[in-house]
Amino acid sequence: MSNEATINHLIQWVGGKENINNVWHCMTRLRFDLVDDSKLDQQQINALPGVLGSQMQSDQFQVVVGPQVNGWYQQLSERLTLTPQTPSQTGQRKGVISLFMDTVSGVFGPIVPAIAGAGMIKGLLAGMIALQVLPAKSDTVMIIDLIASGVFWFLPFFLAVSAAKIFKTNEYLAAAVVACLMYPTLIDAAKLLASGAPEAVSTFWFAGVLPVSVFNYASSVIPVIFSVLALRYIHQAVDRVMPQVLKTVFTPTLTLFITALVALVVIGPAGIWLGKGLAWCIQGLFDTSASLAGLIVGAIRPVAILTGMHHAMTPIALQNFSEHGYDMLMPMMCMANMSIAGATFAIWFRQRQQAQRTVTLSAAVSALLGITEPALFGVLTRYKKAFIAATVASSLASAFIAFFGVRLFGYILSSIFSLPAYIGPWFPYAISGVAIALTLSFTLTLLLVEREA
Repeated sequence: MSNEATINHLIQWVGGKENINNVWHCMTRLRFDLVDDSKLDQQQINALPGVLGSQMQSDQFQVVVGPQVNGWYQQLSERLTLTPQTPSQTGQRKGVISLFMDTVSGVFGPIVPAIAGAGMIKGLLAGMIALQVLPAKSDTVMIIDLIASGVFWFLPFFLAVSAAKIFKTNEYLAAAVVACLMYPTLIDAAKLLASGAPEAVSTFWFAGVLPVSVFNYASSVIPVIFSVLALRYIHQAVDRVMPQVLKTVFTPTLTLFITALVALVVIGPAGIWLGKGLAWCIQGLFDTSASLAGLIVGAIRPVAILTGMHHAMTPIALQNFSEHGYDMLMPMMCMANMSIAGATFAIWFRQRQQAQRTVTLSAAVSALLGITEPALFGVLTRYKKAFIAATVASSLASAFIAFFGVRLFGYILSSIFSLPAYIGPWFPYAISGVAIALTLSFTLTLLLVEREA
């Protein structure tokens, strides 16, 4: 079956074009928001060539296709003319968790390649400085750092555009609102405040009435997403009351002015404190017992990937980078991926049918490279004991690296090729953690899963 025919059948078996309210993708999955879930033929979809698995999760229908997901999405987009319906039109109302997961996966999915690529460069740079391959104070380091750090410094703009697409509002107005948060006057004031200078101020006052708290919103996540969400409703409200003859000029004017004020006075500060609260809770768990934190995070990570809820950790990791300059969650994500790879390699070792071995080996290698969905959906969901082995190995390996304080200084894709980013004081423990994850998951799977005939 050609890929074009596969896409046509996929559309047919999710209930046709008219049954697709919206579709987007993360790094490995197509995510459908369907009008009527009863029209779905999941069995037929799972049988399509290239489909590794599918599931209903948080009111999304997720189709796992692996690294070629962007090509599939492009072909879907060419065939679909989407007219999104509201919950009242579809007769369905999503819960808070479903909306949250839709938002997080939709916002972060498209920008992961940018932040993962920049994070890898940042990690490699830290490794080269630690090994004294490059002098810390040199023009070369400065140039590499600006290449790596630019994405994170201006992350709010990436998030604004991505969130605007999810919330179906104007992308350029979203960027304009974020530009207010990122304006040098505010950032310079925040730096001055952080330095403890006597002339620093903590608040600006609009018309002597509305307080604009001084924060540095570079690299921030939560304030941006909620500001763009507010933009959507403010834009709709302004557009409804504005006379037709004035809409072209005054609708964007009032929308930008009102939304920017709301963002600066209410949403921005609230988002900053919410982000600090999330990071504080995670840090509190680490402060109580780093090993316990590793056990918990490592244990839930494979299940989170399976259910699509792993994206919820991304804002916390980014907040940690912004708040502390490092993060201890992402190394645990790497341990989970290596554990999944080890268990999948063990299943490959146990299998005897050549066709199955080829598919399983491909999934195992993909997991080593940081893409675990093919292994989870295509292999480990069929071998429950292997999934348990991967979870146990992930938990213990994460506890091990957490005990020694392994951390990262930039967002990277959690793959075997990410190890150079750990070069420095924690490198031996990171390598040991990967060895534990791979070896333990492989051995446990061999013990638990019998050889196939």
